[in-house]
Amino acid sequence: MITTAQDEINLYVFAVRAALGDLPESLRDELLEDLPEHLAEVVADGEGSLTDRLGSPEAYAADLRTTAGFVGGFPDPPKRTDQVKEMRDLALARLRVADRRLGPLFGAARASDFLVQLRPAWWVLRGYLAAMVLAWMLDDSGQPIGLLPRIGGSEFVALLLLAAGVLGSIWLGRRSKRLAHWPQMALYAGSVVLVLVALGGFLEADSTSRGAPYADVNYDNPYGNIEDLFVYDEQGRLVSNARIFDQNGSPLRLGNAYCYDDSGNYTEVQTLTYPYCADRDPFRAPSAAASADPAATATGPGPVPDAGAEVNPSASAAPSPSAISPSVSPSGK
Repeated sequence: MITTAQDEINLYVFAVRAALGDLPESLRDELLEDLPEHLAEVVADGEGSLTDRLGSPEAYAADLRTTAGFVGGFPDPPKRTDQVKEMRDLALARLRVADRRLGPLFGAARASDFLVQLRPAWWVLRGYLAAMVLAWMLDDSGQPIGLLPRIGGSEFVALLLLAAGVLGSIWLGRRSKRLAHWPQMALYAGSVVLVLVALGGFLEADSTSRGAPYADVNYDNPYGNIEDLFVYDEQGRLVSNARIFDQNGSPLRLGNAYCYDDSGNYTEVQTLTYPYCADRDPFRAPSAAASADPAATATGPGPVPDAGAEVNPSASAAPSPSAISPSVSPSGK
């Protein structure tokens, strides 16, 4: 029975020395020279036995062999029947030391104590991630899922699936300690998979938001079918090589800078002025020889009257024969 801390240190040193019994005495003494002082510091540093903190003496002896750089020249240590267990004990011992040293950073004796307090939040997050993964697997509508686990774009199904995932995760978390070994390992493996999926989704969303190209959100564009632009003066005459600017002096570019002939061939317009293709004037006369009267061959929709001008009834009562010529019809027919 161990009664004092010094007795525990002596027994631990004796067990480590016994585990190193295959080494030469000089090398063994060198490895164990500062061990009692180190164990005294470990005992004074916190609670728990030396075996709980450092692992079994055999595992600690194996660690001393590694740190001492012992390679060969002496008889090989006897093969152990449970090397996996020894490696596990050694890893757990080191994790316990790290757990104790990181605890003050989180305001707790151990970092694991702080993580225990976060378990309910993790249960909720795990349920949300499980619902999102399930929706991603079952949804085949082609619509974006968004931040809710939608199936077929239904928000009701999303809320129902989210509630089921969170409540199921909380129920499973409260009973995880009572699970058998393999179901518990399966639960831990599933949690790791969910964390990896969450990290992948976060990185993808971040990359999409940072690298999304500019897109015009005005899908109902009334000017989307414009191919060319024709400008007329107040007399109804076509203006060639016209340029159009907005209120800020920026040029407006509309249409398609290509001219097509009757065979479907096209030529690219080099000067970005309007119109691109003057022969497509919608108010052009069908033929220059249709009438001998020069007024009959005028193009355009006709002169625009002044809004303040008085209308002379006698001037419009009897139109001339040339005024009713089909070649100057405003509709271009």
